[in-house]
Amino acid sequence: METALFRCNFFSYTLGLSTSLTVILPQLSVEALASNARRIRPLPTLYLLHGLSDDDTIWQRRTSIERYVAEMNLAVVMPAVHRSFYTDMAHGGKYWQFISQELPAQARSFFPLSESRADNFVAGLSMGGYGAFKLALSQPQRFAAAASLSGALDIAELASQPDPQWQKEVQTIFGDAHNIAGSDKDLFRLAEQVAAETTRPRLYQCCGTEDFLYTQNVRFRDHAQKLGLDLTYDEGPGEHVWSYWDSQIQKVLAWLPLERAAA
Repeated sequence: METALFRCNFFSYTLGLSTSLTVILPQLSVEALASNARRIRPLPTLYLLHGLSDDDTIWQRRTSIERYVAEMNLAVVMPAVHRSFYTDMAHGGKYWQFISQELPAQARSFFPLSESRADNFVAGLSMGGYGAFKLALSQPQRFAAAASLSGALDIAELASQPDPQWQKEVQTIFGDAHNIAGSDKDLFRLAEQVAAETTRPRLYQCCGTEDFLYTQNVRFRDHAQKLGLDLTYDEGPGEHVWSYWDSQIQKVLAWLPLERAAA
């Protein structure tokens, strides 16, 4: 199956500025085109989130994601959120409102994407791993599965790092770092909340053992397992690098609970 790659520029009413998406869609076959066929149903969708220093093009530029999804009949939506940590910033844009509300609605208005929970998944690396789990744990009624690759999963611990430049950025994003633990930005608290619900997303978590985020990934793994969440965990040799994520995203795609039918 062939794929099509779209670069979509649009205005975000939530952010009050123009922003962008990179989107991979499966193409209809030549036989389907010849018969004037249309898609039988909207496409299952993976929202694929970038890390702190990246943008919406990075997954397509640094991995073979387009080739990996070519036979999956899966749309991949890659948004840009800058250095926001997928959060309504204390001094900046409302990126949580954007990523959790406006983005899915706008993307479905542009492309034939399914609204069904069973067809919606989210994954990301580093900051994007945090964003992926935040979306799925905050909105389990909307996402069937979420994957974190080398995720920044203990945001309270990360925000407490003493580097002066980082502390300025923390203030810009979160305000008072002491207010993160136990808040709606804390994945540990969100995991506890979703554990008490009947609708829970499936979770996939991986991290390299040489990654600087490894210890906080182990803490989150232990917390999620203690709560009885449906977590698939994978670790092995690896650093915070694209060669690791290019390999791991293939495992994530194989793990996703979707039908791999032709378009």
